[in-house]
Amino acid sequence: MADVGSEPRVWYLVRDFDRGRDFYKRVLGFAETYVDWDDKWSKLQHGGMRIAIAEGEPMECGVATVDVQDVKADADRLRGEGFDVGVVLELAGQMRIVDVFDPDGNRVQLAQSIGD
Repeated sequence: MADVGSEPRVWYLVRDFDRGRDFYKRVLGFAETYVDWDDKWSKLQHGGMRIAIAEGEPMECGVATVDVQDVKADADRLRGEGFDVGVVLELAGQMRIVDVFDPDGNRVQLAQSIGD
């Protein structure tokens, strides 16, 4: 029986599989845990967030939330690399979040705990 905890929580479709893998691995720091070259899909993990990407026409889906050390620094870095990044929001002095969009417009949310 498969370990349900190891299955992806969010699936993203990307037009260019290699470009999508590069974005999630190099730009956002996900580790690739599986790749199927024949069907062009892979599993990736960043901390507790597990996602999968597959080649196809992007469509609206769930949103992966990735814990990071410094939302503001990551938002600045990603903007500097030319990626579409939303406004950093601070929620009740407890956390910061920002929406980041991959090259196909899929939304990923970066989150940082700042409370305590």
